[in-house]
Amino acid sequence: MRRLLGLTAAAMLLANSAQAEFPERNIENIYPWGPGATMAASQVIADAMGEELGVNISVVSTPGAAGTKAFRTALDKPADGYTIFDGYVAPLVLQPMFDNADWTYEDFTPLWSATSNSFAIVVREGDDRFPDFPALVDYMKENPGDLRYSPGVADALPHMVAAKVMQTSDVVGQVVPYPEIDNAIKDLRGGVLDFMVINPGVYAANKDDVRVLAVLSELEGASETYDGAPRVQDFGIELGMTGLAPMGWNWWLVRKETPDDVVAKLREAMGAALARDEVNQRLLDMGYVPLGYGPDQYEEIVAPVASDLKSGIDAIAWEKEKLQETQ
Repeated sequence: MRRLLGLTAAAMLLANSAQAEFPERNIENIYPWGPGATMAASQVIADAMGEELGVNISVVSTPGAAGTKAFRTALDKPADGYTIFDGYVAPLVLQPMFDNADWTYEDFTPLWSATSNSFAIVVREGDDRFPDFPALVDYMKENPGDLRYSPGVADALPHMVAAKVMQTSDVVGQVVPYPEIDNAIKDLRGGVLDFMVINPGVYAANKDDVRVLAVLSELEGASETYDGAPRVQDFGIELGMTGLAPMGWNWWLVRKETPDDVVAKLREAMGAALARDEVNQRLLDMGYVPLGYGPDQYEEIVAPVASDLKSGIDAIAWEKEKLQETQ
C-alpha cells in the first residue's frame, strides 16, 4: 500500500509539473555589453516585465566579440522562454554583415522593440567657431580635411553614421579613432579635436563640457535626449539614413523554436511593461527613447536596416578616398 501511495504521489507530481504554467522560475536576459547606463535601461524594462509575469528577470552582462558572444551564449540555452536575447543592432545585424556571425535577424522570434540611443555631433563648450551645424558643414566645404573629429572606435556604427551624413553633404574631416570615448572627450575639451560623435550616456556625463550641434536621428524623441537640440534634418540637411539605421537600438528576442504559448506570454508581459508611463519616463530620463514597435512590425522595421548600414560602410570607404585627395 505504501508503495502504491508513493507511486500515485509521484505520478501526481509529474502531472502537475507537466501542467505548470510558464513561467515557473526566473528568466535571464542575455545582454551583449558591459555594465553601464545601457544595461541599466534594459533592467528597467526587465523589472517591469518581471512584475507582469510574477518572476524576476535579470539582465546578465555577457560582453565580447562585438556582441556575438552574448548571442552564442543565449543560443546554447534551451528554447523554453527562460532566456531572452537583448538583440542589439551590432550582433543582430552588423556582425552578420561582416561574416562574423552565422545568423540573421530572421533566425529569431521577436518580442517587442525596446529602446534607441541616438548619436549627436558636438563641439566643446565655448567654441564659437561653429554656432550651428550648417556653419560646421560650410567650414568643412571650404576647408576639406582640415577639422579633426572622432566617432570613438573606427568603423563602428557611430563612424558609419557620421561618415554618411558628411558624404551626403560632400564634406570630409580627419578621423581620429579612440579605443575609449572618455579619452576623446578629454581631447575635445583640450582642443585636440574640433568635434566628435557621442551617445546619450556620454552626453549625460559631459553635458557641461559640450554643445550639441545636431542630433543624428529622424526620431522626434531623440531631441529630448539631448535637451531639445536640433536634428540634422531640422536644418534641411539630409542625414542619409532612415529609420533605426543611424542609431543604437535593441529588440528583445527568443529562439525560433520557443513554443507559441510561451512567446505569447512573453509578448503580453513586455508589451504591458512598455505601456507603463513610469517605465517610459524612466527610460527617457536616462537618455533612451522607447521605440514601441510590436512583434508584427519586426520584419518591416529591421529588414531595411541592413541596406542602410551597408551605405554607412560604403561612406567610410568614401571618406578614406576623399581624405587621400586632400593630402
